[in-house]
Amino acid sequence: MSENAPRPPLPAELLIPHPARLDPRRSDYGRILELHAAAIAAGEPYYVDPATGLLASTAQFLWARGTCCDAGCRHCPYLDRPRT
Repeated sequence: MSENAPRPPLPAELLIPHPARLDPRRSDYGRILELHAAAIAAGEPYYVDPATGLLASTAQFLWARGTCCDAGCRHCPYLDRPRT
């Protein structure tokens, strides 16, 4: 793929954050997934984290960048995933 070629669509399994970045046992886990999904549906690159008020990048936005920035993003689609 050339540097300027469009990225393929984000695989659906990458919409769920890696458990090392977002613990599924958190009480606000479901709310975070709802906010993330709503931001992606609206074409927004970020949503406001309900616990901290900080902006969190969506997996779609990070995927479009093309590489991991090593900043520890919650929805980083470039992390190795556990096999299910």
